[in-house]
Amino acid sequence: MSSTLNPTTPRSIDQPAPGFWVIAPVVAIAAFMEVLDLSIANVALLHIAGSLSASQDQATWVLTAYTLTNAIILPLSGWLATTFGRKRYFMASIGGFSLASLLCGLAPSLGALVVFRAIQGLVGGGLQPNAQAILSDASPPEKRGMAFAFYGMAVVLAPAIGPTLGGWITYHMSWRWVFLINVPVGILLLPMIQSLVRDPPHFAATRIARKARGLKLDYIGFSLIAIGLGSLQIVLDRGQQNDWFASHLILAMTSLAVVALIGFVVWEWTRSDPIVDLHLLKDPTFAVANLLMFMLGFVLLATTVLLPLYVQSLMGYTPVEAGLMLSPGGVAILFLMPVVGQLVSRIDARWLISAGFLVIGLAMFLMTGFDTETGFQTLMWTRVFQACGMAFLFIPINTVAFTAIDAAKSSNASAIINMSRNIGGSFGISIAVTLLARAAQAHQDRLVGDVAAVSPALRSYVASVGRLLARQGHRGVAASHEAMGILYGTVIKQATMLAYIDDFWYLGVVSIALIPTVFFLKRRKTAQTGAPGGMH
Repeated sequence: MSSTLNPTTPRSIDQPAPGFWVIAPVVAIAAFMEVLDLSIANVALLHIAGSLSASQDQATWVLTAYTLTNAIILPLSGWLATTFGRKRYFMASIGGFSLASLLCGLAPSLGALVVFRAIQGLVGGGLQPNAQAILSDASPPEKRGMAFAFYGMAVVLAPAIGPTLGGWITYHMSWRWVFLINVPVGILLLPMIQSLVRDPPHFAATRIARKARGLKLDYIGFSLIAIGLGSLQIVLDRGQQNDWFASHLILAMTSLAVVALIGFVVWEWTRSDPIVDLHLLKDPTFAVANLLMFMLGFVLLATTVLLPLYVQSLMGYTPVEAGLMLSPGGVAILFLMPVVGQLVSRIDARWLISAGFLVIGLAMFLMTGFDTETGFQTLMWTRVFQACGMAFLFIPINTVAFTAIDAAKSSNASAIINMSRNIGGSFGISIAVTLLARAAQAHQDRLVGDVAAVSPALRSYVASVGRLLARQGHRGVAASHEAMGILYGTVIKQATMLAYIDDFWYLGVVSIALIPTVFFLKRRKTAQTGAPGGMH
């Protein structure tokens, strides 16, 4: 059995090293397709609402349904892959995701679209962790960093270009093609996965052992994690819209999430064959790596949401222009990921991770200098600088995370670390948007208080604008009221700008504060990534 669990054995027999360069792009595209759907529909919501006769608030359930079911299935994907076979489950996920995408594109009503999106998130939840595991198994030890580079390019680039691509498709074609575009991709991927990918021998051994014991689904564990993560996702997605704990729904969902997740941890900890192997977190390095991956998702998704909102709401950018501002950052990640994949075999991963968080922190502090007149080039290059930091995080964190994980636990480990990144992203978006709204209100109250009715500057401003309006045909009291309206609009705009600056500052502080945490990771030689722990 020990020879069966040696990761070098299946690679040398089933998937020789040269095949990695053929397998990697195919598998990475599958992960890219699934992650892309987390953000590609965002800019199409208004079009969806108008087309299906729904309000914008109702249309947001199109996003919530997907993230909710995706969050539920993601941690279970390791158990499903080990039980039914990774290749079989991966192909079923691609096929199911493509079919659900087709149904989304053809949905006749908002209710049907929400249901199909929930199915899409459920069947597609296994694509990310299994793609990561396949890439790791397909790569020889010395190319393990490159395996993470391919996967990193998929899951870090997709959220960055999702809104841009979604906006372009919606504007030039139809919102339905935001979903339909997945169908031909899935059809092309299935035969290639069938011919290229093979399960390592330990999967067959585990599957046979489970069948011998009798295949039983842990219904209690599954129910607890489904209720816990589902409730948590609703809280994060709907919290700000419902005024958080002033809402009975949010209060109930929070209580349900806390009770269910605590119950899940207690229940799974005592199981001999858990659906999510939480015992992996007993390894300090793996636990800290999950924390860092959580924060990577937090900062990545928070800034990916904040920057387009900022340039569209305050500077009048169209969705396509906002995407063009973000896209060079994605290009920077594409070029840097392979470089970092090589560096991780030569430089202590802890220093690379520290450099990544430092660069992100500095980039966020640079963003605190933005205003409503900041030029496109400044915005773009600051985003590129921040993206460079992102590129130095994903690969080293993954490389370090699995150095102590046995090959037989690889799919479980991949499910956990992908769950950490996704939940981190949900927290990042929710907290960033909440802080933005609360800070904008606080700054507005302060600025309005500073504009005293008896202020000579205020009287001079109103008189000046009033004279300008008079030349355009406005007279008397109406001109004064319109001048006050213009002033109020300016106050709101400046208050919102100050709120964005606050958000950028907080994200910068958090990024810098994470650097000492990196050194809780154990220093292990890169050569050990070829050990069983290197697989996932």
